[in-house]
Amino acid sequence: MAGGRFAPGHLGELTQHVTPRAVLSTGQHAASRHAVWVGAAAIITDEASRVLLVHPTYRKDDSWLLPGGVVEPGEHPHVTCRREITEELGLVDLPLSAVLAVHSFSPHHPDLQPGTPCPGPDQVEAIRLPREELSEFAFLETRDAVQRLRPVGGQIMLAAYRARLGNTATAHLADGRHILDVPALDRHDVHVRYRPLWDSSPLNRGPVPERLPVQQAWAWCFVPDGRVVLVADPGPRGALPMLPGGTMETTDTTPEGTLHREAAEEAQLTLADPVRLGWVLNETGEVYGGVGPNARLRLAARVTAIGPATADPATGRPFARLLAPPPRQPLSWDGARPERGKPCSPRRQPGSGGTCPRLAPPPSRKSRRRGCG
Repeated sequence: MAGGRFAPGHLGELTQHVTPRAVLSTGQHAASRHAVWVGAAAIITDEASRVLLVHPTYRKDDSWLLPGGVVEPGEHPHVTCRREITEELGLVDLPLSAVLAVHSFSPHHPDLQPGTPCPGPDQVEAIRLPREELSEFAFLETRDAVQRLRPVGGQIMLAAYRARLGNTATAHLADGRHILDVPALDRHDVHVRYRPLWDSSPLNRGPVPERLPVQQAWAWCFVPDGRVVLVADPGPRGALPMLPGGTMETTDTTPEGTLHREAAEEAQLTLADPVRLGWVLNETGEVYGGVGPNARLRLAARVTAIGPATADPATGRPFARLLAPPPRQPLSWDGARPERGKPCSPRRQPGSGGTCPRLAPPPSRKSRRRGCG
């Protein structure tokens, strides 16, 4: 090149050294393109947020699956998902809310079958399994579900489940791992615990009777944009999110004092204007050493400041701190279910639009000091 332009005598010399590309037939061109074997599966949960798995009859390793299957020629994945749900479970027109996770395999991933082309609540009673293909189904907590799935299946299920739980963007994975930034719920290995006591432990709206000692105080702690703070202590089987709070100690003069202390220790929160929402009856008090009947108080408060994360005195570890929108259904923690159709007063429930928030309940057993598990 001379002066940014081809010199006239050099063009022929340049082309003499270029090897012409072979012309491919239509079939050869098609065979050279990237081929993908596409499947679609669904995260289906019950009212307690347990995940539905099915047990196939054709797997030699006895592992379970999410409902779903292989995309057939000319079929879109969302159509496959609905078709497989109908064929496998007998559920028709089950709504699909969002694409939660997109995953791809590399050719030599251990969970691929040899020879696989690569790359490439009322309704529960209506489930009917094709016995030649599936032997049973079960709704399982995510911590139990991952034990029945193949490793990569568990990774995909958790990523999709947490994308729905956190209302985050679609998760993109390769070989079971996030290819973009790892979302907070995955980073802290967050799970949700099923609580069968929801229907048997009502939230009492009136004052706590004088005969019942208050052993525990928990609160919906609202930040200015209306979200609530959750804390989670990661353990060997993952982290269970819970509301800030805990067991009253001898140095606490009021349940509100317990709340202020626990919120500062667990999440480094400064709270203001705590209000009592109600209480739950604990008939035995076994977790507190068999003290007998007692009350577990539920409150709401404003967060006025959040400090740097520090180690919790009870565990010696800093808790994960998460923000979540207050759910809309009238459910409360620790098995507390308010009477249906009667929302909380907006005055007593800041930031929630006048309804009691609904979240998966926190653990009910912990050390005696903290009163949850």
